[in-house]
Amino acid sequence: MRVTSRLATTDDLPTLERLYRSLEKEMIALHSMWPMADGLDEPVGDSLSSEIEDQDSLVLIGLIDDYPFGFLMARVEPMLEQAGDETIGAIRLIFVDQEAREVAVGEAMRDAVMEMLRERGITKFDAHVLPGHRLAKNFFEAGGFSARSIIMHHDDDRE
Repeated sequence: MRVTSRLATTDDLPTLERLYRSLEKEMIALHSMWPMADGLDEPVGDSLSSEIEDQDSLVLIGLIDDYPFGFLMARVEPMLEQAGDETIGAIRLIFVDQEAREVAVGEAMRDAVMEMLRERGITKFDAHVLPGHRLAKNFFEAGGFSARSIIMHHDDDRE
């Protein structure tokens, strides 16, 4: 079994959309706000296409024996003015099909995107993880990440 990753192309859009919908289903089970605040704008295919074409975004496909089982989307984002021109590499989305977890597909994508970002001179990295998503938290901690911020949310249900 050969686990690899590569940059996605627009030819991968149907696969990326299928994987995204699986991610969306999993994230909604953790927090109903996810598709409205943390996911991609609809239509998702257009959003994914824009990310692939954007020079400040990296979209990777995770493969086992050349078959796609996951994807990762990262962005180069500016830091605050006081950081000068320094940027941060933010892993915004990562997903691996359930049947392919624990065989290093996620690690292959995470490590590859971090190396690609390092080649751009980036030395600071974020990964966005929902509270309660213990497996994702553990995955990123195993890669050297630690929490630096938690976003609190209140949904006002008064009428």
